[in-house]
Amino acid sequence: MDKLSQCRASLEKNNFRCFIAENAEGAGEIIREIFLESSPGTVSYGDSETLRATGILEFCKSTSDFRFIDTFNRHEEHRIQIKRRKEALTCDLFMTGTNAVTLDGKLINLDMIGNRIGGIIFGPRKVIITVGRNKIVDSLDSAFKRVRETAAPKNAARHSDFKTPCVKTGRCMDCSSPKRICNSWSITEKSYPPGRITVILIDDDLGL
Repeated sequence: MDKLSQCRASLEKNNFRCFIAENAEGAGEIIREIFLESSPGTVSYGDSETLRATGILEFCKSTSDFRFIDTFNRHEEHRIQIKRRKEALTCDLFMTGTNAVTLDGKLINLDMIGNRIGGIIFGPRKVIITVGRNKIVDSLDSAFKRVRETAAPKNAARHSDFKTPCVKTGRCMDCSSPKRICNSWSITEKSYPPGRITVILIDDDLGL
């Protein structure tokens, strides 16, 4: 059994709904099918490079089938963005990515302000997680290492105003920077209620 299939089997055992997509475009098609199936009135998201690659955010901005809560509109003031991120925690369908997923079916995430892990854990009626194959790891220890040494420094680096030590060194320095992005961890071992969280594993290297 290959890694994607093994991971899918573990996620399903842990009450997640799970699909495997050949590429980001295929993942976007699966998400649109879920929209049709669940008929959400409101849809929102937590920032994710993998999710952006699916093209689904452009679709959400162009459709009138539901109300889209855009939580990362760069043309809006920061206080408005924060207001929308709070509103997103009560939407019908919330989409985001994950920093790592273990072969035994656990999701591991690290957030700056917690809106992404908040949406995954509680609030939205349904959640969709998009995951590139590069984020599948063998164990929790491997997940923590991946997040600290790969995901977090690269995530900080894509923000031009985040002058954290890891941007310079490329690895976690356990800093006290005011722009520190490593503040809240979450480990989602099972989906509750069963099927609330859908994970789409993508057979491509995507995201940070």
